[in-house]
Amino acid sequence: MNARRISLFAVRVVLPLALLFAGVILIIVGHARTSAAGAGVVLLGTALMVVLLDWLARLGISSGGDREREEEARRYFDRTGHWPDEGAR
Repeated sequence: MNARRISLFAVRVVLPLALLFAGVILIIVGHARTSAAGAGVVLLGTALMVVLLDWLARLGISSGGDREREEEARRYFDRTGHWPDEGAR
C-alpha cells in the first residue's frame, strides 16, 4: 500500500473506530451518569460525523463522473441531433 492509501484507510476506518471505541469505554467508565459518559457520547457523535463526511465526500467525487458523461452526451447531441442511446433516426 502506498502512503495515500494508508492515510485514507486511517481516516475512513481507523479514526471512526478509535472514536467509537473510546466513546464506549468512557460511557462504561462513567456509568452513564457522569461527565465522562457525556464525553463518550460526544465521541460517538464525532465518529458518526467522520463516517458521514467521508460518505458525502465520496458521493461528491463520484458525481463528477456523471457530470462528465452527461456533458459528453450533450456534445454528441449537438453534433448529431439525437442522444447517444437513441440511435439514428
